[in-house]
Amino acid sequence: MPELTSPELSALRNLAAKRGGELTPFINIADAQRLTSLGLARRNRQGWSITVEGSRLLERLGQKAANENSD
Repeated sequence: MPELTSPELSALRNLAAKRGGELTPFINIADAQRLTSLGLARRNRQGWSITVEGSRLLERLGQKAANENSD
């Protein structure tokens, strides 16, 4: 999996929050398109949404950060 830029990761987190029902700011279209090309997001009539793969990536990154902080 290619590294995500900070804005792309932020956009992915916003999409996850949106899925959870939170109001989120608009995301940059270029970031959303890149996430889509990686299979981490998709475009639909309501806008952008996170995919299962995107959710899994955030979960893995969260676990990795938790493990790094516990050392």
